Amino acid sequence: MQNKKYYFPKIRYMLVGALSVLLMSTGCVNTDDIDQFVDGSAAEGLDVSVTEPIDRDYAEIKQDGTIKMITRYSSNTYFLHQGIEWGFEYELVRKFAREHDLALEVIVIGPNENPYDLLNSGKGDLIAANYTATEERKKYVKFTRPYNLVNQVLVFSDEVEDPPKTIEEVAERDIPITVRRNSSYYYRIQNLKDQGTNLETHEVPNTKDTESLLFEISNNTHPATVADDNIFNASNKYMQGLLKGPTIAENDTIAWAIRKNATDLETELNRFLYKHFRFGKVGESPKRSTFLNVLRKRYFESGQQIAEYYNPERSSRGSGVISPYDDLIKEVADSAEVDWLLIASIAAQETKFNPNSKSWAGAVGLMQVMPRFSKVPTEKLYDAETNIKEGVRIIKEHLDHYSYMDSTNKWSFALATYNAGPGHIADARRLAVDQNKDPNKWENVEDALLKLMHRKYYKDARYGFCRGIETVRYVKEIKNRYKTYKSILTMADHNKKATGPGVMGLFN
Repeated sequence: MQNKKYYFPKIRYMLVGALSVLLMSTGCVNTDDIDQFVDGSAAEGLDVSVTEPIDRDYAEIKQDGTIKMITRYSSNTYFLHQGIEWGFEYELVRKFAREHDLALEVIVIGPNENPYDLLNSGKGDLIAANYTATEERKKYVKFTRPYNLVNQVLVFSDEVEDPPKTIEEVAERDIPITVRRNSSYYYRIQNLKDQGTNLETHEVPNTKDTESLLFEISNNTHPATVADDNIFNASNKYMQGLLKGPTIAENDTIAWAIRKNATDLETELNRFLYKHFRFGKVGESPKRSTFLNVLRKRYFESGQQIAEYYNPERSSRGSGVISPYDDLIKEVADSAEVDWLLIASIAAQETKFNPNSKSWAGAVGLMQVMPRFSKVPTEKLYDAETNIKEGVRIIKEHLDHYSYMDSTNKWSFALATYNAGPGHIADARRLAVDQNKDPNKWENVEDALLKLMHRKYYKDARYGFCRGIETVRYVKEIKNRYKTYKSILTMADHNKKATGPGVMGLFN
């Protein structure tokens, strides 16, 4: 179908989350304004309430085994496609986590949550959200070395006659620039005003993101807005009616925000980023690693592929969909009285929702069921419904086995047993007893699993060597994904003003 501004291609998939309409997007949403609030309030400054950061540095993160990334659900930071996690920021932080043998937990900023408060209170460890390192933000956080440079550019609707070539001309013609109050764009325009360039601004609720504003510009709802040049370039590949105007800020550094007292974490992050982004000589472009160039191409330079999925008429409100198998998983899990979101998290971890998957060890299907533990023929395990039923049956048996434990420990042990098998978990529990530790506490058995990687311990174990680090990470990542899925559904419920009950939390 064709209209004045857009060609609407066939939509192939259900789209998820607050901005899941973007799917395999290539950086079309600016998350520089992550300090916005869902209610659209326009508080002065960044409205920070937690100004003294807790003491949690790299040593504590390493001991915990998880690094917590604070971000916003958007197309170039973090989003779900068919239940699988994507995003430029997500992939970059995930690489750091894997190189440092850490699990990654994604903290999606919820309604009325302040990212700086989440960081300084210790609920997250870094803000990874296409952040410009501004002086206003440096009052509350410290920034790592940069991993990108961007220019802020004015963007006009093609309905604007004789588009201005300079900022001064924009001011002379009184063309209003639509911006969000808490974005770095707003502060840059204020700086220009202070310098004598009397630009007219039109402030909109902070629920608006750059992609939404660019769409409105293309439809001539507003005459002008501001965007980072990489965001504009990606959006311009599939939006019509956008005209690039003059640059209002050059070489803004994009970096991760961390607590001011996290000096060791800063060192580790900077070492990692130095391998992927370095400034060249004066006049030369920055040097980027192959990995970073791949991410840039995927999320910022291949924007045309988004036209396969994105329909600008569709609301950006969340649909509350996690995966293509939600309904099936809910039906099977509910009948077994098992939390469906945990089952979805297992399927994502095991196969990324690929029903045809087969592991080197012979596990097959969505839930990676081992045929020798199944009650159905192997060929039938490739059927999604059959596989989910078998997977749920097996995890239910493990849950029942540990039913005397509290919810958190019960699920941790059941997940570990699903991954490593009952023999290795029994070995780890016996080892915990030998060390005078409670074998019903997951943290004790977690430690024992790591010890079973060393000959000193596994030589006397009934089932021998166990690559415990994989099982420990498996449990952490599924529980982390569960919490992220839960927050996304909560956000979708809020966006749709739903009144029904939310998802119950197991690991709060």
